[in-house]
Amino acid sequence: METTTIETGRLYGLKRILGSATAYFLLILSILPILVGYAWLLIATFSYRTEGLFPIDAQGNIGGWTLRNWSFLTDPQIWRVTLNSLGIALGMVVGVGFVSSLAGYGLSRMNFPGRKAFLSLTLLLHAFPSVTLLIAIFFVLKFISKIPGLGPLFGYNTLGGVALVMVSLELPLGVWLMKGFFDNISWDVERAALIDGASRFRVWWEIILPQIKPGLAALAIFNFLSGWSAFLIPFTFTVGSKVANLPVYLRQLMSETAPTNWNQIAAVGLFQLIPVLIFFLFTQELLLNIYTGGAKGGV
Repeated sequence: METTTIETGRLYGLKRILGSATAYFLLILSILPILVGYAWLLIATFSYRTEGLFPIDAQGNIGGWTLRNWSFLTDPQIWRVTLNSLGIALGMVVGVGFVSSLAGYGLSRMNFPGRKAFLSLTLLLHAFPSVTLLIAIFFVLKFISKIPGLGPLFGYNTLGGVALVMVSLELPLGVWLMKGFFDNISWDVERAALIDGASRFRVWWEIILPQIKPGLAALAIFNFLSGWSAFLIPFTFTVGSKVANLPVYLRQLMSETAPTNWNQIAAVGLFQLIPVLIFFLFTQELLLNIYTGGAKGGV
């Protein structure tokens, strides 16, 4: 009897080990193409050229590491486009965060005619790909360009215009996420503050917002990464290098009439990727709040 129990325990342990080994094997197999891609990116940035994952020097031999692909760091334009990318990203963080938190609070706490229809329409707007709205957005930005005072800031071929479009496209998702976080907050403290004479704005600012800081942080990170890597909107609605961002600058390095230096493009791509990796390493737990707290709210 005791021997049978020991054999059963060993068999159970063996099954657990095999199950874990199979899961890890499938996981490694699924992410292997991504790891190979990042490995090539890292090798290519420090070599003259590559054949597969092997660096090749100027004479065609394996080896020959170099820093010449990073010479773009001495070009003032790279820092200009980096600041442009940073401006778009921060504009999205502030714009989407502020408007979404106000709208989400109102939709979560107030009943008014057309509330459910507005929520459904907001979700429907997010379903449309941004590429289907490019022509309409172009005419809107051209119209804003003719308005004195606003045109130079938020018109066509301006960073403000790009940020305005990006904020508008991300607002539907932001409003729904913020509404979900507000729905999870108890009414008790809020009712007490309203009874004591606090205004709605003061309740929102001093009582409710501090309770959803993880949600605000997650939304801010999500929008920063989205703005930092934006390509379609800046590429479509900006002309010239003064208002280009990093992805557009990367596209400009690809020539249709001359050989493309893919190793330099890999270096610029890695330069753009470094802030994203740092952000993700330190904020991945906050990003998970988008799929937990912000997903529980209903209509």
